Amino acid sequence: MIRGIRGATTIKSDSAEEIISRTEALVREMVRVNNLDPSDIASMYISVTDDITAEFPAKALRNIENFTFVPVMCMKEINVPGSLRHCIRVMMNVNTSLSQTEVEHIYQEGAIILRPDLRLTKDDEL
Repeated sequence: MIRGIRGATTIKSDSAEEIISRTEALVREMVRVNNLDPSDIASMYISVTDDITAEFPAKALRNIENFTFVPVMCMKEINVPGSLRHCIRVMMNVNTSLSQTEVEHIYQEGAIILRPDLRLTKDDEL
């Protein structure tokens, strides 16, 4: 079964280093908590708000072992007035036996406000 796993984070400034660092941390956490192997990832979409221009966030995946062949596409988010700024969002499409309720979506930094209903992880509930 293919499932979508969502994730989002924010950066404090539009620098290549921060874009790479925050994207890498987000993707690593999405993989860790959902117990994924990169070969299970069918594709990934990474979107950024229009105030992020210093680097392609997909470049962060080069730092993660076995991500060489994961298909990735970057794109811009719709510029909605009042929306969260400096935000990087990830949609990871994975082959998994997890049910929709078992999938853990990851929201970090300022992006936690996007989905407060998904803030708790299984580790937090124990």
